[in-house]
Amino acid sequence: MPDSPNDLVIDTPFDSALSERYLVYALSTITARSLPDVRDGLKPVHRRLLWAMRLLRLDPASAYKKSARVVGDVIGKYHPHGDQSVYDAMVRLSQDWALRYPLVDGQGNFGNIDGDNAAAYRYTEARLTATAARLMAGLDEGTVDYRQTYNGEEEEPEVFPGLFPNLLANGSSGIAVGMATSIPPHHVGELVAAASHLIDHPGAEDIALMEFVRGPDFPTGGVLVDGRESIALAYATGRGSFRIRAKIEIEREKGGGWYLLVSEIPYGVQKGKLIEAIAGLIGDKKLPILADVRDESDAQVRIVLEPRSRTVDPELLMESLYKLSELEVRFPLNLNVLDKTRTPGVMSLKQVLLAWLAHQIEVLVRRSTTRIGKIDDRLELLDGYLIAFLNLDRVIEIIRTEDEPKPLMVAEFGLTERQAEAILNMRLRSLRRLEEFEIGKERAALAREREGLAALVESPIKQRNRLKKDLSALAAAYAHDERRTQLKESAPARDLDWSQMIEKEPITVILSQRGWIRAMKGHVALNEVADLKWREGDGPYLHFHASTTDKVLIMADNGRAYTLSGDKLPGGRGFGEPLRLTIDLEAEAEVVAAMVVRPGDRLLVATSDGRGFVTSGEASLAETRKGKQLVNLRPGAKVALLKAIVAHADAVAVIGENRKMLVFPLAELPELGRGSGVQLQRYRDGGLSDAMAFAMTDGISWPLGGDSGRVRSESDLTPWRAIRSASGRIAPNGFPRSNRFEPLPPVAKSGEA
Repeated sequence: MPDSPNDLVIDTPFDSALSERYLVYALSTITARSLPDVRDGLKPVHRRLLWAMRLLRLDPASAYKKSARVVGDVIGKYHPHGDQSVYDAMVRLSQDWALRYPLVDGQGNFGNIDGDNAAAYRYTEARLTATAARLMAGLDEGTVDYRQTYNGEEEEPEVFPGLFPNLLANGSSGIAVGMATSIPPHHVGELVAAASHLIDHPGAEDIALMEFVRGPDFPTGGVLVDGRESIALAYATGRGSFRIRAKIEIEREKGGGWYLLVSEIPYGVQKGKLIEAIAGLIGDKKLPILADVRDESDAQVRIVLEPRSRTVDPELLMESLYKLSELEVRFPLNLNVLDKTRTPGVMSLKQVLLAWLAHQIEVLVRRSTTRIGKIDDRLELLDGYLIAFLNLDRVIEIIRTEDEPKPLMVAEFGLTERQAEAILNMRLRSLRRLEEFEIGKERAALAREREGLAALVESPIKQRNRLKKDLSALAAAYAHDERRTQLKESAPARDLDWSQMIEKEPITVILSQRGWIRAMKGHVALNEVADLKWREGDGPYLHFHASTTDKVLIMADNGRAYTLSGDKLPGGRGFGEPLRLTIDLEAEAEVVAAMVVRPGDRLLVATSDGRGFVTSGEASLAETRKGKQLVNLRPGAKVALLKAIVAHADAVAVIGENRKMLVFPLAELPELGRGSGVQLQRYRDGGLSDAMAFAMTDGISWPLGGDSGRVRSESDLTPWRAIRSASGRIAPNGFPRSNRFEPLPPVAKSGEA
């Protein structure tokens, strides 16, 4: 014992000590917890579960036993971890929506596809499935090595020898330290076909295996929509992802109605949460073309999706659901597994199958070698029996007269110790002539079997042929099991056009002087807007016709642009709602323009200090309620106007507060997505009053005022034409006193007053 506790202190750098201990922890997590073995596809907890159930004799033909009994044996003898984690692993092995080929046959509540948890292990019972028994076949035949358990009291197999491609058939997932694994399930028949092809053609390319393994086969079905090239690349590299969609069918009804029927959902998606998420889309009005979702499932999945109306495009609704919900998911592929030396690494599909085949060849040879040893032991005894029968009288005499007959028998007949002991232990009834005949017959059969096994052990060709024969039998055992996941290549879900999801209806957008906004149904005559109800002290400020599918642009004088959807504007009943509740408009900012903007539109922006530029409809639209900074303002300046540019416009007219007007070509203005622009007109005093884009051939017109409806036009604009940024000349005689390019009164349509 040390004289002082300080003698136990090791002087070492902290980072070195930490890294060494963390590396030990990381390796333990990788090799003993999170990554599956390429040979049997199991993690230690799953292997120990099945081993404990085998020792409890819970084979497929036996009675069920309480899950608590299994969990107790596992954590008490083999797996010193929490009981809940062990039971959770056991539950997953029994769920036919989680595993393509379940390894545990559960009785009781083992959860459901909705995501509900299993009952406590004191209530449920379990036993092994035929697949699990097939996976463990050969454990008593010397096919694999055993190791001591954590307490040294028991033994457990290092790997299972059975001829079942569990790694790829059932898949696996796990997160270790610095690495992870994600392997989807596959169809056994396809895996066996690919493995048989590799036995005959070990040098086959990865793409050749696609003729057999067409893609994952998930227990919940669904549709694999990736292209063949994408799937092949993922299998060749061991990394990638698969795009899985729900199986959706259009069910037609009498009278022209229809609904969508979901009969299969993507793997790993909980049905309850999926339906809840779709209902949330309806409640939040994120999918207005969907009216209702109903769960009519029993043992089979049946989810009914009803459209808003029969005129909705079914393909658009399905594309929208794929985009917004888990009716389409991506399942990652990361073939990161432990090889036979317990070394982690990412393998291709071919490498995984070759490693599994190499393991099966090794199992076949070890089984044969073990059987040869047992046959040799039996032949030794049978040879001794035959010697005894040939010298029966002398053997009886020795036994009757000698106190120690064994040494004399060994010396006289040349027997081994085992042979002499076996002869002495024979029953008298075995000394019949018939028994001698049976021994000779058995010896001949064993000799033939040994000869065949010896040839098998020595010949790789015979080993491959035997393995192919065993694989054919395995395929025949699962011949009734059809592929569940369909393969149907489809393009990714396109970006949603929200205007197609909104029922197009005419509205009139009205903004009051105090910033209250509302949308009246229909197109209200603009001269009737003033007669609507207003809050005390309030009145009309801006109003225009639009539709529910339009985007409304709000331009503030601080240079920020905001976007509102026509279908989400407050209704026309009452006074509407304050605009500042809908967008994050600064308290000191004021709205200078509101209009309908479409992506192809061009807009003219101008500031109070006479600067401006042209922008596009796409650039002016914002995605959040905070808006976007469209105009960079100089100190003291504000946005003065935002106007649409007509399609045939080729000139710009600007008028300042000094009533000087300037006309110059529209081409002299740059088109920007954001900026401060260029100088439109120069002022000695004051600033910009108004501007507009127009066609030079049309000239400029303005109303004369009053009720006469007369209009004055100025077609010859030569006196006011100059280069951009000039000061301009006094506006034409009769120009409005407001100093603005006022819009002309609407022309009455035929039949209107």
